[in-house]
Amino acid sequence: MDTILDNLNPEQLAAVTLPSQSALILAGAGSGKTRVLTTRIAWLLKTGQVSTSGIMAVTFTNKAAKEMLSRLSVMFPVNARGMWIGTFHGLCNRLLRTHYQDAALPQSFNILDSQDQLSTVKRLLKTNNIDDDKYPPRNLVYFINHAKESGYRASHVEPQDDYERKMVELYSLYEDQCQREGVVDFAELLLRSYELLERNQTLREHYQDRFRHILVDEFQDTNNLQYKWLKLLAGNDSSIFAVGDDDQSIYAFRGANVGNMLSFQQDFNVQNLIRLEQNYRSHGNILEAANTLIAHNRNRLGKNLHTDAGEGEPIRICEAPSDLNEVQWILEEVNHLIREGMERKQIAVLYRSNAQSRVIEHGLFSAGIPYRVYGGLRFFERAEIKHAIAYLQLIDNPANNAAFLRVVNFPARGIGARTIENLQEMARMHDISLFEAIPYVSGKGGTALGSFIRLIQSIRAEVQPMNLPTLIQTVLEKSGLMMHYQTEKEGADRLENLEQLVSAAMLFLSEEGFSQEAPALMTEAVTPAGEKSMLTVDEVMDADVPLSMIMSPLSAFLTHASLEAGENQAQEGQDALQLMTVHSAKGLEFDAVFITGLEEGLFPHENSAREDGGLEEERRLMYVAITRARKRLYLSYAQTRMLHGHMRYNVSSRFVAELPDKTMKWLTPKKQSSYLNPRHEPTARFDQSSVPQMQAPASFHKNSEWRIGETVIHKKFGEGVIVGLEGQGANVRANINFGRHGMKLLDLSIAKLEHAS
Repeated sequence: MDTILDNLNPEQLAAVTLPSQSALILAGAGSGKTRVLTTRIAWLLKTGQVSTSGIMAVTFTNKAAKEMLSRLSVMFPVNARGMWIGTFHGLCNRLLRTHYQDAALPQSFNILDSQDQLSTVKRLLKTNNIDDDKYPPRNLVYFINHAKESGYRASHVEPQDDYERKMVELYSLYEDQCQREGVVDFAELLLRSYELLERNQTLREHYQDRFRHILVDEFQDTNNLQYKWLKLLAGNDSSIFAVGDDDQSIYAFRGANVGNMLSFQQDFNVQNLIRLEQNYRSHGNILEAANTLIAHNRNRLGKNLHTDAGEGEPIRICEAPSDLNEVQWILEEVNHLIREGMERKQIAVLYRSNAQSRVIEHGLFSAGIPYRVYGGLRFFERAEIKHAIAYLQLIDNPANNAAFLRVVNFPARGIGARTIENLQEMARMHDISLFEAIPYVSGKGGTALGSFIRLIQSIRAEVQPMNLPTLIQTVLEKSGLMMHYQTEKEGADRLENLEQLVSAAMLFLSEEGFSQEAPALMTEAVTPAGEKSMLTVDEVMDADVPLSMIMSPLSAFLTHASLEAGENQAQEGQDALQLMTVHSAKGLEFDAVFITGLEEGLFPHENSAREDGGLEEERRLMYVAITRARKRLYLSYAQTRMLHGHMRYNVSSRFVAELPDKTMKWLTPKKQSSYLNPRHEPTARFDQSSVPQMQAPASFHKNSEWRIGETVIHKKFGEGVIVGLEGQGANVRANINFGRHGMKLLDLSIAKLEHAS
């Protein structure tokens, strides 16, 4: 017993040895919650309070479940077969497999993953002749899963309008189809398990009597149905040992309800609330910053992290003139850390939005630093970007068969596999490209293909005189890609990435010496002076000849995209820098962490102002980001940022102002104005001359009458703060944060704003 309890701090020991009553363990970041959970199980077994068959432990990932079993096997030799340790979905699957007949399922029922579910929904819509433009498959999947996770069958959903009434009807058809085919989706696993226990008293009482001890990890991430399932399983006599951290609840968009922690205290009359506040991960300055930040949130259960590791180094913070300067600073600091002996895999660069990774990836690519995008794809590997690139390749070269096949039926335009097979046969027969073979295909398929070829030809004709950024924006709109992702319930990230493609093109033109206004589809290379180039073979082979002399801007950009997509990706096991969103970083830790883009409207995200509790969740997200760092923490923001194809003029995030000054060391670059933080004197840090300077289009220059950070008054929305300006003259628009009215983009020639006194 002493061995099991060795090296536990007083709070951990108190939690592990609690009596058999429901308890809530507030486990701060890096406080050893997994150790407490596994030691609690070992202690219950070794003291004879329960057998292996009487324990259920619920985790949120299979990785966490495996780690728990691995630690248990070391601490206490035990046959794990009797214990139910796994995720909610895994445990519900086990329950349904055991009682498949009572659950009205075939013994060999199959589980649909997210892609299988989407395919099933698409098939349903096609079978029932439903317009998938009006009822997009992804929207229907979201509607079905949201209803199930709220505990509602189709017959229980009360539609608010005709559109929802049709969605409910389709949900019902989907239920019938899945039942006929003997398949269940992930949300169905939990809902059907809950229904099984709710209606079958004998079965419910059996499991309530069996599982006297239920342990739950990451309790703050439970949704409403998961909590109801736990309540049903626990009954009146079993104890729930809930471990979680309300300050790390960041998954509201997935249905997580942080309020379940408060409900749990009331529903189970919890007398035992223990706070694990000793942190074994981070140094003192990092923890003090995290504590001070999160204290701005209300309705917390409350805790204060501390460490015995000492204060450590101060938090380094950089205010950069632009996003390019920000990346240059990150690269310099990363190289410095590597020279000091830190492994690249122990350095993480975090960002709030996936779209931010594009400029960071480009900097790493140019510097030759291997990197890996954790929990996601690199920018040019993302599906929406590949689709956009394929359209651009067709505009540049209609004979590109690979690009043709990727987008000929995306977005869907009724071109099936049989039609493509016929087209490929015609192309082989006549030894021509797929694009050229379209006139040889007859029937309905030929008509659909004809519409596609006319679309590409019309876009190509329209974009002939356009510069590269305008061409890309036009192709995104005319191809239907933007509209397609706008109809997706969760397409916002994809739209942001597509808009970032325009920014990538602007940066590329600047770096490679192309004119920002040069036509992107030039058939002959043009010199900067405007003369057609007459290069000899030897001149073309000269490495010093710029791309602008031998390639059109579009061809050069597509070549660059292919190269960047194919190079610098770290191989499995290679030491590589880690890139990820803050959401993906949850549960991870690194020696050094960079938190980038700390600007109002970006982090906190502008959508948070429009959502109930949105700002507090953003602050929790920042808290999670800070507490990923062990030794070094770096913060950065940019005065200007090219995002979504537009130049944004920024003020620093309110989260920066909420951090304690004594924990921070400002590394403000030279040659920059200090209007965002006038209290900090600029200090030389890095040379901007090595950073490509990209001029924003004239339409994005700041206006002299209004300024970033100024408080203004609007007749309808009240008092607000200008966080962004774009345009000039009579076309100036302002992004204004009106607090409870959210972020508004107003045309200043129309909106009657007043300067606040």
